[in-house]
Amino acid sequence: MRKRIGFYPCVRVEGSGRGAVSQAGAVLLVEMVRKCGLDQAISGALAPWRKVRAVNDPGKVLLDVALAVALGGDCLADVAMLRAEPSVFGPVASDPTVSRLISTLAAAGTRALSALRRARAEVRERVWQLAGAAAPDTGGQVTVDLDGVLVIAHSDKEDAAATWKKSFGHHPLVGFVDHGADGSGEPVAALLRPGNAGSNTAADHIEATRLALAQLPKKYRRGRQTLIRTDSGGGTHGFVNWLSARGRWLSYSVGMTITDAIHQAVLKVPDSAWTPAVESDSEIRDGAWVAELAGDILHGWPGGMRLIVRKERPHPGARLRFTTLDGMRLTCFATNASGEAIAALELRHRRRARCEDRIRAARTTGLRNLPLHHAPQNQLWLEIVQMALDLLAWMSMLALTGPARLWEPKRLRMRLFPAAAQLITTGRRRLLRFAQHWPWTNLITTAHQRLHAIPHPG
Repeated sequence: MRKRIGFYPCVRVEGSGRGAVSQAGAVLLVEMVRKCGLDQAISGALAPWRKVRAVNDPGKVLLDVALAVALGGDCLADVAMLRAEPSVFGPVASDPTVSRLISTLAAAGTRALSALRRARAEVRERVWQLAGAAAPDTGGQVTVDLDGVLVIAHSDKEDAAATWKKSFGHHPLVGFVDHGADGSGEPVAALLRPGNAGSNTAADHIEATRLALAQLPKKYRRGRQTLIRTDSGGGTHGFVNWLSARGRWLSYSVGMTITDAIHQAVLKVPDSAWTPAVESDSEIRDGAWVAELAGDILHGWPGGMRLIVRKERPHPGARLRFTTLDGMRLTCFATNASGEAIAALELRHRRRARCEDRIRAARTTGLRNLPLHHAPQNQLWLEIVQMALDLLAWMSMLALTGPARLWEPKRLRMRLFPAAAQLITTGRRRLLRFAQHWPWTNLITTAHQRLHAIPHPG
């Protein structure tokens, strides 16, 4: 009997192989770019910055960076991963060319940013039309979640500063369209801010909301077809007043800080006014109740605003604060919704927690670190990150079904994108033949067939 050494087989390694393609599963993202028309849209948007007789299209260069970020890259130099596989990604610009383009677009300021944002909005409308029932507006309303995220800086970059968590870096304000329980989410706003920017700065929330609305098709900016949802960082007079002034067009659900005045108002709520909270449309949440506050507590706030408070029995070991009532933890939010049960409105607001999942996915897709030094360059990096997240979300929405639609970027990079394939050229056609033993080969090929069946734009 031959003696076995160690747990794993011993193999010899050579570097002379041919015809093998690594990261072949990324062909799904390439096909997504082609079918949604993002390549044409970005190329057209950046046409003013293309030099005469330039070899590389600025749109292709920027899309290559976005694809590298979608595949897990976190700096400009990671386009080298694409450059190594021209059979899948085509010709990729050199690192100096990429760096020069980023500097040029950053110097153009809002002109370049606006052009990119218009292109993304145009493509988003087409993707939602293609998605049909899988689009995020199936319930008749689009939900946009706003939240701040801390990005640590490991060097003295422009606008990096001490944060409220006593770290050092930046404090961007981001916005995502919620795809609901059966999907992920799309980025629609990313506002770069210094690390010491306040969590409840009304002007920043207003600007982020404007950026988010500009990304949505026009029909969602009328008749309260868009819901703006935030945590207590948005619970300021300035932001709520701005939202209320657009009450005919926007719905809002904004978290509020439990002040002493709110706490005193809660003490006056009779037991009969408390309604059991719900976990779903038919399931009651044990140990939690909701009630609506009225009277003097609403003085000074816009008309039509409703203040809904929730009390909940905390789990064992939870830290309690002064915002407790007989051992119950209190939370509160404001909304301009009418005609709905307060328990349903509270459940809708609580689902804002899905935004944390979107932020976690963004951190693994280029938002863990802002790699450039100057603030305009890092604002452009945020646009690249959003483009990468768009592609991931759109691919999941149009090509994947079942549990795979909920896979976050890290899982996609473990199961789909790194799959190896053999490149075969026959009959003037190129064929990627994925390994039959790979557990997710069928998922990759089926997803590619769905994308391939989509008609080309234009």
